[in-house]
Amino acid sequence: MKKYLFFLLSALSLSLMGYSQAMKPELMVFPSENWCINNGYYTEVTNMDYVQKVPDYRAALQGSMDLKMAIAKINDLFAQRGFPLSDLEQTLKNIEQERAEDMLTLSKNGNELSESPLDMISRVAKADIILELSWEAIENGPKTVLTYVLEAKDAFTGKSLGGPAGPLPGSMSASLPELLNEAIVANMDEFQLRIQDHFNDMQTNGREIRLDIKVFANNEAGIDLETEYGDEELNEIIQRWMVQNTVNRRFTARDASENHIYYTQVRIPLFDDYGAPMSANDFAKKLQKALKKEPFKIPAKVTPKGLGRAVIILGEK
Repeated sequence: MKKYLFFLLSALSLSLMGYSQAMKPELMVFPSENWCINNGYYTEVTNMDYVQKVPDYRAALQGSMDLKMAIAKINDLFAQRGFPLSDLEQTLKNIEQERAEDMLTLSKNGNELSESPLDMISRVAKADIILELSWEAIENGPKTVLTYVLEAKDAFTGKSLGGPAGPLPGSMSASLPELLNEAIVANMDEFQLRIQDHFNDMQTNGREIRLDIKVFANNEAGIDLETEYGDEELNEIIQRWMVQNTVNRRFTARDASENHIYYTQVRIPLFDDYGAPMSANDFAKKLQKALKKEPFKIPAKVTPKGLGRAVIILGEK
């Protein structure tokens, strides 16, 4: 009986140890786009006569001590539970160098890079989940009433995982970080389980991305997606490659023609052959290399659109 009990306790101990050491997603906390715009932290970009307000995260961090303290508090709460975190402020500094490189890219090919600030930050940081924070403080006599939202989103797809939200009881003395801490702690168990469940699904079924394949008009290679190689058209060859390289063969081809194929709900491995996190750009480059080889020898250009989307343009580079 004692021997049986010993093995039972040993098995339980190993099980709990494995659970506690389960891989966790990397998180990154942002102020939401709505919060940035409502508080004046944005720039205006004109695109085809349309003026768009774009969040300025650096200005937000420099101008709002409440934001910095709130992000630090949320980071601390998740760090205590073993979640790895990317720091927004440090990532913004890392992007400074990329911007210089992007300017060279613009001057070289004359095309604009169509990445939003959020897409660019997500791609550089390579977080799995982003947490978007919004709040509004309203003075009600001697008390401050706080309404807040902390929403988790898949960094690759932008799909919402939900999160805690609602008004908080008025307070005469508590600071914003203290009020947020109280609200988030009250919902933390359910919130972190929701985040972890989503990441566990990615480990089993792959990470979701989008892949767009296009063809340069009048390209030097003289090809389109209906060009034949042996008994197969190029679109069939790409389709077979997708079957062989996606997780559980999960992807959807949409709006296919001789000039483009749009793949959505594409499930790719979390990590590449070297154990590094895989992005949509990494996956697209694998296809680019496959098409560069014999018998195809197809030149192609890969352009990332954030972490979760990449575009391959065939025919030239």
